[in-house]
This record gives sequence, C-alpha cells and structure tokens, in this order.
Amino acid sequence: MTERTSLTVSAVQMASGPDKEANIARAAELTRQAAASGARVIALPETFDYRGTGMDLAQVAEPLPGTALQPLMRIAREHSVWIVAGSVHESGGADKRPFNTSVLIDPQGKMAAVYRKIHLFDIVIGDRSVTESAKYQRGNQVICADVDGIRVGLSICYDLRFPEQYRLLAEAGVDVIFIPSSFTAPTGEAHWEVLVRARAIENQCFVVAPGQSGVGAGGIPTYGNSMIVDPWGRMLARAGMEPESIITATLDFAETAEIRRDLPALHNRIPVSIR
Repeated sequence: MTERTSLTVSAVQMASGPDKEANIARAAELTRQAAASGARVIALPETFDYRGTGMDLAQVAEPLPGTALQPLMRIAREHSVWIVAGSVHESGGADKRPFNTSVLIDPQGKMAAVYRKIHLFDIVIGDRSVTESAKYQRGNQVICADVDGIRVGLSICYDLRFPEQYRLLAEAGVDVIFIPSSFTAPTGEAHWEVLVRARAIENQCFVVAPGQSGVGAGGIPTYGNSMIVDPWGRMLARAGMEPESIITATLDFAETAEIRRDLPALHNRIPVSIR
C-alpha cells in the first residue's frame, strides 16, 4: 500500500513546433498554470522542447539538464511539485544521434529519474514514413521511481504498443504509469484510446498520457487527446485535438487496492511458455 491515499495529477497537451525557445517558454507557462491549480504532479508531452526536421536534432540536443529542463526545475522548487518532463532531446557521447529522454523532476528541482525511449517509431503511414531509429539512439532500461511514496513508471509514446515493458513495471509495483506521447493522428484515431486503456486495465494502474497536437515532424498531424485513465479503464479526464489543454484528475489509491483485491489478475498470473 502506498504512503499517500491520493494524488492530484495534471497532463499538459501542447502543439510544439520548430522554435525550441518558444516551446520551452510555453511548456514552463503551462506547467506554472497546472501547479497554481493544485496539481502535485505535472506531466508534459513527448518532445515538448522541439518538433522539426530530423536533420536539426543534433543541434537541438543537449546534455542533461540543458535549457529545456532548467526552467522546469525552477518551477518544481518554487511550487514544490513533481514534474514529468515528457521528453527532451538528450545528446549522448560520440553518437551524434540524441536520446529521446523523459526526466522526472522532484520538488527540490533535482532530476529524480531518467528514462530513454526504448521502442523507436519506424512505420509507414500512407505515402509517408517515419524512421526514428535513424534519428535517435535507443534506450535499454525500464525505469520506475518513487513520488511521495507512490511507485511510478516512465515510458514514451511508441512504447505503448509493447505490453511486456508495462508488465515489468507492474511487477516492480508501480501504481501510476506515465506515457508522454506525440501520437500520429491516423494511428491515434485507430488505437490511442484502446491501447492507453488496455495498459491501465491489464496492469491495474493509473495511466497518465499527455499528448502533442498540431503538426509534428515530417508534416504528419498528431492526435492530442491527452488522457488520464484509472485501473478499471475509466476515463478520468480527456482533452480533444485542441493545440493546448491542461487536464487534471485526483488518483485514488484506495480504489486501486480495491480493484486488485476483488480482481487479483496480477496475483493470478501464470507465466507460460510455448513447447
């Protein structure tokens, strides 16, 4: 059982573009608004710092914390809040390709956890293709952390399609999973809600999924529809496709305990193999 019985969480929807400075300033302003409204944890979307052409990524990326995280670290200290800095472009050693990196910032303004996106989005959508593996380095660690005594898991966008990653988080005892995303509009319309709710239901966790709206990299529109879903799969809060939105919900962990007690699917799970 967690130390807190509830947690108020906000998911921030954005429509980031190729102006990194403007994106960071807008992310900071929306984060301040969410903090002022009473959120204890504020989550931003994937690549809130920059969405432009792949050729620019090496110039955009920085070592952590970098210019994208520093304003958020100040806000975390000033308002005594936790911030899931959706994801930023992190430079990584000799390889010129950046990592797509999510950072959990604690109320002291320090980096409490760092997750680098494992599953890179290589897909054909109509007459266009997206090849993240050519632009980004791949992470290799599943990451969870404690937020006020509550175990949370970090992931990013395309990870959503790989349930084994979330089962590892569930086995580590997480109660909340964050999925900052920049889901395309075609795949989002078909699969976003189904997958977000499925990850919540099968792992009996809350899922907080802030998304990007507007036009993303390669001129592909993104889906928005940021969501907060409970362990029963119920929608606690949802945005539409508007460019900006802040959605907020209070997560009730007594409810989580009740669902896990009455329907003990995680306890009843039997690992199987094919012979």
